[in-house]
Amino acid sequence: MGKITEISPQARDKTRVNVYIDGAFVCGLSLETAVKHRLKAGAEIDGERLKEIEFDSERHTALEKAAAHISKAMKTERELTLFLSRKGYSDAVVSFIAEKFKGYGYIDDAAYAAAYVSAHSAKKGARLIKAELRAKGVKDADIDAALSALPAATDAAKAVAAKYMRGKGRDAKEIQKLYRHLLSKGFSYDEAAAAAEEYRECREF
Repeated sequence: MGKITEISPQARDKTRVNVYIDGAFVCGLSLETAVKHRLKAGAEIDGERLKEIEFDSERHTALEKAAAHISKAMKTERELTLFLSRKGYSDAVVSFIAEKFKGYGYIDDAAYAAAYVSAHSAKKGARLIKAELRAKGVKDADIDAALSALPAATDAAKAVAAKYMRGKGRDAKEIQKLYRHLLSKGFSYDEAAAAAEEYRECREF
């Protein structure tokens, strides 16, 4: 048993509170849950019992928040778990929601990677797309599978080059800038060089 020494509003979400037992942080709860279970400073409670209250009550609100979050746009598993963690939910609740949503098919990193590649491959190279998907927590195997469905990146590199060079000259300085621009968009050195060299050799594609 321990004594609840503090219940304070969370900085990121005023509808949630942090609960401390004997001066140590134990968990975050919705204000509604804290009121429902009559939790208040000075009350005696077992730490494990408090965690049970948190899990049983919080998973329902977490499900609602998660559903609303992914309804706006597809999310990766990492993006969903980070969203819930920043809302103050415990690791146990976050893991529960993530597994539920994967089971429902609401989050699917392989499908996310395929959609992301389809949406961005016309303007970005495979290297940049892979880096962005990795940052979102997608595994390399899922990224590579999505990228493998793409045709050669030559046409995409040419399209990006054409847009960048519109209204610009063809001198060596501009071609070098084009080359660096293509690299920044994630095209490989060979793809960038080929697009830049072709652009140098003729005024129009």
